[in-house]
Amino acid sequence: FLNMSYCDSKDADLDTENLQFEEDQPLKKSRVTKSVLADGWPAYLKRTLFAIFLTSKLNLLLPCIPLAIISNWYTEDGTGGVGSEGWTFTFALLGIAPLAERLGFITEELAGYTNQTLGGLLNASFGNLTEMIVSIFALKGGLLRVVQLSLLGSILSNLLLVLGCAFLFGGLKYKEQTFNSQGINANTGLLCLAVMGMSLPAILRSTHSEMHGTGSEVALSRISSVFLLCIYFAYLYFQLITHRELFEDDEDDEEKPEREDGEEDEEDEEESAGLGMWGCVVWLGILTIFISLLSEYLVDTIEGAAAKWDMSVAFVSVIILPIVGNAAEHASAIIFAVKNKMDISLGVAIGSSTQIALLVFPFCVLLGWVMDQPMDLNLEVFETSALCTTVIIVGFMVSDGKSNWLMGLTLVLAYLILACAFLFHRDVDLKLQWPGMNA
Repeated sequence: FLNMSYCDSKDADLDTENLQFEEDQPLKKSRVTKSVLADGWPAYLKRTLFAIFLTSKLNLLLPCIPLAIISNWYTEDGTGGVGSEGWTFTFALLGIAPLAERLGFITEELAGYTNQTLGGLLNASFGNLTEMIVSIFALKGGLLRVVQLSLLGSILSNLLLVLGCAFLFGGLKYKEQTFNSQGINANTGLLCLAVMGMSLPAILRSTHSEMHGTGSEVALSRISSVFLLCIYFAYLYFQLITHRELFEDDEDDEEKPEREDGEEDEEDEEESAGLGMWGCVVWLGILTIFISLLSEYLVDTIEGAAAKWDMSVAFVSVIILPIVGNAAEHASAIIFAVKNKMDISLGVAIGSSTQIALLVFPFCVLLGWVMDQPMDLNLEVFETSALCTTVIIVGFMVSDGKSNWLMGLTLVLAYLILACAFLFHRDVDLKLQWPGMNA
């Protein structure tokens, strides 16, 4: 009897320990499950406003938003001076930078309510919202070449500058970082398909083998856009449903990489900003309204800004606009790389490029069809060559599933070389559209 009592008591202790362990597990997800209104509306509003406006140094540029509105009003009024197109473009460009960065911050908060794969997809999708809005306004204004060049610039910026900075800053903290090469290789394969779809219209034109003049390029682009959209939605099903494991970290099975300084890495659980899921949705809507307003200013004043800065419209479209528009991806990719979450970091950088090439670009072609605008995928030989070279370089860099700071530096320098090339590039189509200025 005593032995049985001892065994029962021992089993009870074990059960208590197991119960305590099971109760402790959900506490790691408390930042997602805890009610954001637990301490009342005043505390929630105070915490939310602090998180949105006082946690980023880029918010120092927020006064540029009302300055852009005032400058645009003076420009439309015809008084000139501080309201010239160059100033309006400058204020709008500076004002859109903190909005894009806050968009990435809120998206990261919203991603806390999802898994890693869907979180990376959200980061890439809302990170591309700025480019999408700018493209729609440019398409509405008939600036088809600006749409093409700005989307091309976004792809180049994400693949070289954003990914390069992620590899560089992550490599400065860790000697070598690893990621799932199978998932990334799926992205690079899709990028190669997008390059094929964008290069064929340019080849068709350069070889003068069209059956119906420029109408053949437009028709081919529209057919290719439908196929590119189909493969993108098939890729989403592949990424989110059938092969989700290829795009997520295996943190439990892999050893932590060695720190560059030899110290042991400690994984710190960061506290949530406490916005809540619906709070994130509301703030995304507010930011989208202001981004749309500033995007309209950018499109309307790009010609005057290029003339004021003595730069070509091609350089402004391919280099300057995407750097500002990709602020969200840039910040998110670097932050995730420094935290050694490389699969999410690459999902933001390369995933964003894949989304632009397979979704945003084809969508703009079909939207132009609806608007009766001859939007096509013809990027001309120079731009197509730049895109092909970029995809090949990135494909080699990510093929083995490992990264270091040297690879990051290589990608960043490759982007700087491309930037210099576009600085000296004059676009023939833009020159025809604006004869009196640098194109």
